[in-house]
Amino acid sequence: MAPPFPHAFVHPFAGCDIRTLIDAQAARRGDHPFLIWEPFEGEGRRWSYAGFATAVRRFAAGLQARGVRPAERVLVHLDNCPESVIAWLGCAYAGAVAVTTNARSSADELAYFASHSGAVGAITQPRFAQLVAAAAPALGWLAVTATDSGAAPPAASGPGEPFAAIDADPDGLAVRAHDPMAPFGIQYTSGTTARPKAVLWTHGNALWGARECALHEDLRAEDVHLVHLPLFHTNAQVYSVAAALWVGATVVLQPRFSASRFWPVSLRHRCTWTSVVPFCVRALLTVPRPEHHHYRFWGSAVCEPPTDAHFGVKTIGWWGMTETITHGTVGSAHLPDAPLSMGRPANGYTIHVLDGDGRPVAPGATGELYVGGVRGLSLFLEYAGDPAATAAAFRADGLFATGDRVRLGEDGFLYFSDRAKDMLKVGGENVAASEIERVIALVPGVAEVAVVARRHPMLEEVPVAFVIPAAGADAALDERVLAACAGQLADFKRPHEVRLVDSLPRSTLEKVAKAQLRALLAQAG
Repeated sequence: MAPPFPHAFVHPFAGCDIRTLIDAQAARRGDHPFLIWEPFEGEGRRWSYAGFATAVRRFAAGLQARGVRPAERVLVHLDNCPESVIAWLGCAYAGAVAVTTNARSSADELAYFASHSGAVGAITQPRFAQLVAAAAPALGWLAVTATDSGAAPPAASGPGEPFAAIDADPDGLAVRAHDPMAPFGIQYTSGTTARPKAVLWTHGNALWGARECALHEDLRAEDVHLVHLPLFHTNAQVYSVAAALWVGATVVLQPRFSASRFWPVSLRHRCTWTSVVPFCVRALLTVPRPEHHHYRFWGSAVCEPPTDAHFGVKTIGWWGMTETITHGTVGSAHLPDAPLSMGRPANGYTIHVLDGDGRPVAPGATGELYVGGVRGLSLFLEYAGDPAATAAAFRADGLFATGDRVRLGEDGFLYFSDRAKDMLKVGGENVAASEIERVIALVPGVAEVAVVARRHPMLEEVPVAFVIPAAGADAALDERVLAACAGQLADFKRPHEVRLVDSLPRSTLEKVAKAQLRALLAQAG
C-alpha cells in the first residue's frame, strides 16, 4: 500500500493550512461578499471576507478557551446554516477536527459517530439538541444554534449552551505550525452491511480540493456560487464552498434545495454556478424557467445531459468520492464533452479501468475503476481508527479501489456503469442494474426506477424493478415496462418483477438507498 505523501517531494502546500487561505483572502478580498445566507424563514445575513475571517477566528479562539486541543474531534450535526460553515472551518482554524454528520442520522448512528470519533463536544441546532444529547451523553459540551436554519425554535429550552458562547479574543490563539499534513476533517461514508467508515482529510486535502475544484469549474472571483446541497458532504464543502474561497468568489447558502425558490434566489443574487443532483433537475423541470439567467455552468454526475437545452446552461459532469476529495474525472469548461459521460481523467490522478484479472480493459469495455493519487493530498489520508479498512482500500501498488464500474468509451471519455455491488449475477451472467434502468426509464409513464437483485434458487439472482409512476400513468404501466424490457434486453436481463411504488428510500444527496430495497426483498422471501 502506498504511504502518505512521499517524503521525496516538496508538498505543494508546504507551510500552509486552511488558515493560510482564509487569512490571505481576508486581506486580499476583505470587503467582497463571501457568504450570503438565504433562509426560508427569518432574516438573511451576509459576511464579507474580512467579516467571515473574524467570525472563524473568534470561534476558533472560543474552542481553545474551552480546552479543545489540536487534533481533537468536534461533532458538527447541522442542517445548512451559516453556523455550519463557521463551525466546519473554525474547527480547522483552531487545529481541531470537525466531524460533519448527516443531519438525517438516527440516534444509533449519532451514538456511533460520537463514540468512534472520540468527539469531545458537539454543535447542533434546537431540533436535534435532545437527540444529540441522548445519543452521546459522554460529550464534554453541547452548543446549540439560536434557530433551526433560520426558523424559530420551540419555546421550551432544550439541552446545551448557545452557539454564540463559543467566542473569544482571537489574539489569544496559540501559535502552531502551518502543517498541511495535520488532520482537517472527518466525514463518515454511508454504510451497507458494515458501520460507516471515517474518511480523514488533511489540511493539504482541503487545499487541494479547493484549488482543483476551482480549476475544473473555471471559477472566477466574480462568480456567485449557489449552495443548496448538504454541507456535511464533500460536494458542498469542497466543490462549492472551498472552491469559491480559493478564488475569492461569493457563496449564496440556502437551508436545502427548493425548486420554488431556486430561480428567485438565483436571479436576485445573479448566481453563476451551482451543483445539482438528478433530483434537483427533475424538480426544476416542474417549475417555470426564467427567460434569462446568469448561470455559466452547473455541475453534476454527467456531462451535457439533454436537459441543458431546456435550462440554457452547460453542465460539467464529474465523478468523485469523499476519498478522492475532488473530481477524479471531469468534463471541460471550455470544450464540448461527450453527453452523459463523466468526463476524462483529471489532473493529479491516474485513472485505471481494469478487468477481473487486473488488466486494463479495451476501449468500449467495462471494468472496475481504480484511482492513483497521493494520500493526504489528492486522496484521503486514512479511515480513522480502522487500519484494516484503510489497507483493504488500496492495492499493493497503491491504487485506490473505488467500488465503481465504468465503461472506457471508444471516444476516450468515461461512462459510469454501476457500483460493483449493483452488478447482478444471473445464471452465471453479469448484468448491470444500470443497463436495465436505462431501458425502463424511457418507458412513458415512468418517473424513476431502481433495479436490485433478488435471490433465486436456480439462477442465484434475478432483477426486480421498483418503479415510481409519473402523474397520469395508466394501470398497465408494469406490463408496458416488462414489454419494453422484453424488446430491448436479453432474456436473462429482464426483470422478474416490477413493483410500482410511491417513493424510493434515499441516502446521501438523494441517491436511492438500494441496500434498503435489497433488504425489503430479502424480508419478503
